[in-house]
Amino acid sequence: MPTSARPSPEAETEAGAETEAGAGTGAETGTESGTEAVRTGPTVTDRLVAANARYASAFADPRTDARPVLGVAVVACMDARLDLHAALGLELGDCHTIRNAGGVVTDDVIRSLTISQRALKTRSVVLIHHTGCGLESLTEEFRHELEMEVGQRPAWAVEAFRDVDQDVRQSMRRVRTSPFLPHVDDVRGFVFDVTTGLLREIDPAGAPATDRA
Repeated sequence: MPTSARPSPEAETEAGAETEAGAGTGAETGTESGTEAVRTGPTVTDRLVAANARYASAFADPRTDARPVLGVAVVACMDARLDLHAALGLELGDCHTIRNAGGVVTDDVIRSLTISQRALKTRSVVLIHHTGCGLESLTEEFRHELEMEVGQRPAWAVEAFRDVDQDVRQSMRRVRTSPFLPHVDDVRGFVFDVTTGLLREIDPAGAPATDRA
């Protein structure tokens, strides 16, 4: 009897995903709200893993250690419109990037900066907020709403703000006054304009920053 053709790896992956979804029909096709949650194909994570395989196929060991080449740590918002390496002309290994909602300096950011400076020899800190930040539309009431929904109040603050310039100044103060950071002489803050791609420097004293050459 002739042998049937073997399906491609892509077809096998899709078939496997469909089989996996079908096998869990009793637990996965229904939720408490009555809506269906059946996996019908590759997920976004599958796409990212496939992209990594292509990336790794051409990857060359940079032969550097964990210390950033430029000795700088960048703290920025997690907003998807900020491509930090492209916007700042950075290459792999140049800097530490620390990102969170808003790019605000929290206790955990101080933890990362402390390790960056004391263990990995960075000295400069660049803080980047941006226009149109989602935190400008939130308040600390967000925590209360979560508590009403899940029965537990978050321990963390939302760190919402209305004035992006003033929030950058607050972040600069938090870095400069931290007892854990040995290098606070080169701390600068900026607002990234998501419509033009330009950085605008924030004067910590409150006056407009002088344009630098």
